[in-house]
Amino acid sequence: TQSTGSSGINAEYDRLKQELYDKEDCLQSLPLSPSTLPKLVDKNPSLAVDILLLLAQTQQFADYLTVLLNMDLSLHSMEVVNKITANLELPPQFIHFYIRNCITNCTEITDKNTQHRFVRLVCVFLTALIRNRLVNVQDILIEIQAFCIDHSRIREATGLFDF
Repeated sequence: TQSTGSSGINAEYDRLKQELYDKEDCLQSLPLSPSTLPKLVDKNPSLAVDILLLLAQTQQFADYLTVLLNMDLSLHSMEVVNKITANLELPPQFIHFYIRNCITNCTEITDKNTQHRFVRLVCVFLTALIRNRLVNVQDILIEIQAFCIDHSRIREATGLFDF
């Protein structure tokens, strides 16, 4: 059945995750580098979050954050950034640059339906960051207000502006 397959995948994921946490040297044996992070984020954002949380204690973590900053905007990349931001104290500059990249990416999307979808996602993402006090809104208030005004036809942008 489908649920058996799904639970098998979940069990395998849980086993791998526990192995990563149990064996400190396990990270070095992973076939992961900053250049392969986008593919991992796209294919398995939950595993990407777990690995990034472990990598936070390493010298290479800054390289992985740089890759996240430069990735194409996607639901999965925002999910990963949201979860690591909620679990780690990241440099405020990283969060601000990521937000600016999200806003810039939204304005560069030419297809209106795709743009509206991403504007909604970015607004929900920003609202969560602000609500959870993971970003100092005063530091990026002007950018957020301009973004909301530019996309005021979208309900989530109006809600973010009022927030």
